[in-house]
Amino acid sequence: MSLTWEEERRPIDLHVHTTASDGDMTPAACVEEAKRVGLAAIAVTDHDTTAGNAEAEARGAELGVEVVPGVEVSVEHEALTVHLLGYWPEANAPALGALLAGLREQREERNPRILRRLAELGYPLDEAELIAEAGGGVIGRPHIAALMIRKGYVASLDEAFDRFLAKGAAAYVERGKPAPEAAIKALLAARAVPVLAHPATIGARSEAEVERLVAQLKEMGLRGIEAYYHAYSPGQIAACLRLARRFGLLVTGGTDYHGTRKPEVRLGCIGGGLCVPYRLLALLKAERGRL
Repeated sequence: MSLTWEEERRPIDLHVHTTASDGDMTPAACVEEAKRVGLAAIAVTDHDTTAGNAEAEARGAELGVEVVPGVEVSVEHEALTVHLLGYWPEANAPALGALLAGLREQREERNPRILRRLAELGYPLDEAELIAEAGGGVIGRPHIAALMIRKGYVASLDEAFDRFLAKGAAAYVERGKPAPEAAIKALLAARAVPVLAHPATIGARSEAEVERLVAQLKEMGLRGIEAYYHAYSPGQIAACLRLARRFGLLVTGGTDYHGTRKPEVRLGCIGGGLCVPYRLLALLKAERGRL
């Protein structure tokens, strides 16, 4: 189906987190917010789970907001923590289900270790309160940070991560992550379109290192790059667009929205008021049809 120029320009957001992982708005509430700010579509891409997709899709059908079901998977590659977005994973795909279950188990094993380290440092947290903070979703470091704020231990998420929870900080605990090839293979087996999330923020030391990573991921089956992102400068966007052109990859964009947990991030709004146009989603749909 061809789109008019006006339809192609409708704003979208292809990177949204809900209470199914570490956002603080329910899937339905995220869709309602998308409707309020005038978005044509959003993608629900919770960490290591697809649990919020059905609720978001149902509310989207009611409100006339297109919802793309998705997931965000963390992988480890040559000391880089890389995130992969997968769009339209098939429900009950066995390989992807097993991979996501393994990632959730790694989180569940890591969280008590982080709590022990925080207690040793003089910042005790109650595990029952942490479970309540997550609201039934996948518990992650943002929930620990939010609870630390409520306890008065830190003043902000940034302080919690910088002092305690970021890699190399006082209470950081590593968790096992799959290799990118295994994750991309599982996503493709589930007919999900694999996209490299925010490549400019993965801790690479140079553009050349990011370029090597993208080349390797392309060989493994990567289909796209998140070139538009809330924290990107114009120069970073341009660098991502160059990478996409060089390797023949699709371009996507999203805000990495987490609700009020990250108040500086507004749904559908990239830096400088830039919006991600619907035509990028149309191209992503075409690619999904070829899987």
